[in-house]
Parts: sequence; structure tokens; C-alpha cells
Amino acid sequence: MKTEVVDRPEAHRYEVLADGEAAGYLEYQLSPGEILLIHTEIDEAYEGMGIASVLIRHVLDDARERGLAVLPLCPFVRGWIGRHEDYLGLVPAAARQKYNLPAA
Repeated sequence: MKTEVVDRPEAHRYEVLADGEAAGYLEYQLSPGEILLIHTEIDEAYEGMGIASVLIRHVLDDARERGLAVLPLCPFVRGWIGRHEDYLGLVPAAARQKYNLPAA
């Protein structure tokens, strides 16, 4: 399956396509210097296929490239970051406790 992640700033979300079909999205709110990741939704037909991981990894890589701090309000994103500690540095140290993430 070929996946593609597209930023739709006018809709305040990233969308993930699987073989050209909409498979899910991650809603966000952009502020100067930071991105609040609000909600992740994956279509039932694509659950369990790793689509959410593809989406989240892309969004976090994009935030890193843009120099944005990440505020993971979405529990799914929070859990993903907790399992992939190489992305923990994107969440400001002062905010990690609020999101139940390790200090370092």
C-alpha cells in the first residue's frame, strides 16, 4: 500500500492517503513557534495497518523541520511519542508532565 501525507493548512489538519484514498487525518492548531496536535482519526477500514504511525511520524518530522515545539493534546499522539523517545525532544520539557511524558 502506498501512503502519502498532505498538509491541509486551510482545514488545520494533515491528511493521510492510502493508495490515493483518504485514510485519516490529524487536526492541529498552529501558533507562533508551536503546533498543538488535537485529534487523530483513522478510517475503520485502515485500522491496524500502521497508517496512524505513518501520519504521526510525518507530522512530527515536519514540526522538527519547521522548528516547532509540539504540544500533544491528542492521547494517541502522546502515546506514540512515549513509545518513540527520539521524538520526545519536540515536546518542551516544561510541558512534558502536563502530557504525562517522561522528563527526559
